[in-house]
Amino acid sequence: MPVRLDLIEYDDLNARQKENYNFQKISAILADYGFATLRLTDDWQGADFIAQHIDGEMFLKIQLKGRLTFNKKYKGKGLLVAFPNKGDWYLYEHDVLLKKILSITDISETVSWSKGGGYSWGKLGKKLKTLLEPYKVVRQELTV
Repeated sequence: MPVRLDLIEYDDLNARQKENYNFQKISAILADYGFATLRLTDDWQGADFIAQHIDGEMFLKIQLKGRLTFNKKYKGKGLLVAFPNKGDWYLYEHDVLLKKILSITDISETVSWSKGGGYSWGKLGKKLKTLLEPYKVVRQELTV
């Protein structure tokens, strides 16, 4: 007798389940580029997981988020951030993109950034989508 598998609704998952789901999704995508991923039980140097390339030389420290996010505590750690948005995945160098974001937005003037140390967007407007286009992970050569 075949096993019946039922698709789940992402929005029905709790926060921990969403994180597990997202880790599996980005791991599958990175596998297409020759990476194996290792989930960390506790953030190591800000990373949620490590991606090791089959060449044995490239290692990526990746922070997994549910949306476009920046945080002062990630600065200077050589982190990449991965997040999904409407079926697409983005992977960006935190410090490189943060520099651009600070120059074109007013997040540095927000309470969230100045007191909390972080800022994120639930929805991506046209300006952000255009800025993020080079960081969209698509079936082509990936440059990080």
